[in-house]
Amino acid sequence: MPAPLLHIESSPALPTAADVVVIGGGIVGVSAAYYLARRGLRVALVEKGRIGAEQSSRNWGWCRQQNRDARELPMATKSLALWDRFAAEIGEDPGFRRCGLLYLSNDESELATWARWQDVARPAGVPTRMLAAHEANDLGRATGQQWKGGVLSPSDGIADPAGAAPIIARGILKAGGSVHQNCAARGLETEGGRVGGVVTEAGTIRTRVVVHAGGAWASSFCRQLGFAFPQSSVRASILALAPGAQGLPDALHTAAVSITRRGDGGHTLAISGRARVDITPQKLRFAGDFLPMFLKRRALVAPGGLEGWRLGFETLARWRLDAPTPMERVRILDPRPDTAQIRDTHERACRLLPTLRHLPVAASWAGYIDSTPDGIPAIGEVPGLPGFILAAGFSGHGFGIGPGAGHLIADLVTGAAPIVDPAAYRPERLASGAWGKVAEF
Repeated sequence: MPAPLLHIESSPALPTAADVVVIGGGIVGVSAAYYLARRGLRVALVEKGRIGAEQSSRNWGWCRQQNRDARELPMATKSLALWDRFAAEIGEDPGFRRCGLLYLSNDESELATWARWQDVARPAGVPTRMLAAHEANDLGRATGQQWKGGVLSPSDGIADPAGAAPIIARGILKAGGSVHQNCAARGLETEGGRVGGVVTEAGTIRTRVVVHAGGAWASSFCRQLGFAFPQSSVRASILALAPGAQGLPDALHTAAVSITRRGDGGHTLAISGRARVDITPQKLRFAGDFLPMFLKRRALVAPGGLEGWRLGFETLARWRLDAPTPMERVRILDPRPDTAQIRDTHERACRLLPTLRHLPVAASWAGYIDSTPDGIPAIGEVPGLPGFILAAGFSGHGFGIGPGAGHLIADLVTGAAPIVDPAAYRPERLASGAWGKVAEF
């Protein structure tokens, strides 16, 4: 079933021209369009389905610096500051609060890994505190278990996946941009070797700059343009409990299960890293690129089925611009959740936190988490096609760092000083030499 999601209205008419067109209405796309519109540019955001309906509403809601890769940490820190401002700037609250994130463990090697991360955090000015056993037991008293230790990241927080992307999209409208739902972008037109327009199912928008923030659909879209973007997705399943539990941390991670308080007072339950790998044509195409990552995570990921093949978002097919595309056949990626994983997650959570046992399951759902081979997003202009900016492959981190990514995109488009150094995110790092043309089969 779909995850809970706030509904917003679309703009009444598709513009014939825009300074920038943003493709994709997830947290990254709406953030990019929001910051571009606030700078006075004519921005049109097009989304094949509903704003925030895919992974942006299907995640935990964590906005964290803790345990980030050093390359991503500056963006995570900047994003927290931007999350802080949304409510005042937009006039609506996306549910962000710096409640702190609590990690508990009885595994000495895991605790040692968290302790070593302080060497990354300290130079970056990120507050993080290792917890002795007595501190972990005090903060984790709701579990009724004894813990060897843990870590507390007090400045990190959570936002509401059900409302964040739609509320930021309303901010786009207030800043003068337009938002178009149920409007798939089929492809691009070029003029003089650069972007000249976006062909949508509702008409063409003339523009010189396009931002593609299409999440799990990005690689198949890039293939239409003749470029190979190595991207692969896993299917993660989570559930939500009805409100009623009291005295629990707002955000708690353990090896067994993680919980997050939702905006409605209920809780999201998930097992960190657990996912299914559904076979798709694209997975076969990029198998060599992703083999090291899957081997590293083989204890957590398991073979899936043909769900991904059926949905068609990782296709190698080419499509026409004057006919319906896979995006129009599948407006929203709403894969079947793994029922065994849902059951296991619920049982683990009730063992960890017995107060949850009397609460009914309000919903369960699955989503596709798209990744790059190195787990770091691709953000930047694609070599060989001036005016086409890619922002995809957020590897399960996109919700938290979405505002920073959107701000960086706005900086790249307008030539402003970048909010973070963009070098680590450049798409061309994912291929040897310049981006090559897609190999034909």
